Amino acid sequence: MGSPNKSGRARRAAAIAAVALTATGCGILGGGSPRNLDVISVSSPRFRDGAPLPHGYSCNGGMGNPPLRWSGTSGAKSVALVVDDNSPRSEAEVHWVVFNIDPNTTELGENGVPRGARQGQTTTGKVGYVPPCATEGNYRFTVYALDAKLDLQQGSALADTLQHIADHTIARGRLTAANIE
Repeated sequence: MGSPNKSGRARRAAAIAAVALTATGCGILGGGSPRNLDVISVSSPRFRDGAPLPHGYSCNGGMGNPPLRWSGTSGAKSVALVVDDNSPRSEAEVHWVVFNIDPNTTELGENGVPRGARQGQTTTGKVGYVPPCATEGNYRFTVYALDAKLDLQQGSALADTLQHIADHTIARGRLTAANIE
């Protein structure tokens, strides 16, 4: 028997992380209800909650990540962002993880990462925004206020990064795009 391929290992890590995070009550990948968390308001100038993700932010669009804005992170020591989907065609996938965002930052530019922030691996093992391709599914842009800066390096493993985010979450908010235009 050969060793599992990189994609298989990444998917397994994501599944492990999903189980671990659901157990903590944070529900990072799932729709689980958070444990007494404050609420962060998340929006985008490019789409509204429940509306389709504009085509330009998909794998066929080439625009990178959509711009986001948030409020309600006062008291946080850092902020994290996780982009995932629950496409009916496959298991949940993590398209982007950004952490150690300065707590005074309240927006993320189009195709950008805030200065000083770090990115973790996605389900595919890539570091950076991996645009979604499936036209059907919910694409969730979730912002987390954390009670600490994460002691993780750029490119940290998905399961480790998600577990650290879950362990330090004090508030969260989500913007969901339903399908892709």
